[in-house]
Amino acid sequence: RTYNGRNPPEKQHACRIVAVKRVLDLLIIAATAPLWLPLIATVAIVSLAVSGRPVFFTQERAGLAGRIFKIIKFRTMTPGDEPDAQRMTGFGKFLRVSSLDELPEILNVIRGDMSLVGPRPLPARYLSRYSKWQNRRHEVRPGITGWAQVNGRNSLDWNEKFLRDIEYVDNRSTFLDLKIIAMTVCQVLCARGISHEGEATMTEFSGCEE
Repeated sequence: RTYNGRNPPEKQHACRIVAVKRVLDLLIIAATAPLWLPLIATVAIVSLAVSGRPVFFTQERAGLAGRIFKIIKFRTMTPGDEPDAQRMTGFGKFLRVSSLDELPEILNVIRGDMSLVGPRPLPARYLSRYSKWQNRRHEVRPGITGWAQVNGRNSLDWNEKFLRDIEYVDNRSTFLDLKIIAMTVCQVLCARGISHEGEATMTEFSGCEE
């Protein structure tokens, strides 16, 4: 097959998918603003009253092409070196179970750090621990929700999570994104896969799994 121009058809198609995905993200965010804006404000006020400052939690995460950005979430734990289960606040547990702690990440989507759908962004310290195959998850923008999240979330082990992430990278489409968003609603309402067995959230990724 022949083509004109500098970029092959496959690359042009990929660029179109990225452009459509970005427009879709912003349209959905704009359309749902009457829902999430007051919700964020309400959670922030209650969090301030119940748990004090800071209301938000930021952490360096790895995004598209491994670029580092600061994710924004509602704080669910007290500062310290104790295990997550010991630091989790009462209100923080509610935010985790309801997934409301993820709401501020909408700001990351608006800024272009993230997308609504994609592999969940993991801590930047994990970057050096990935195999070449695992690192493919950074070929797309990370998401607030993703294929791994609607197929087990934190109940999956790391190998299973990476497998779902790469499945998404290889099969991403507008239809799949809309499907994942719809499945996420069910996942949140059922509060499934909030934590890994025996953990408050998820085990540390050691880099030893392939």
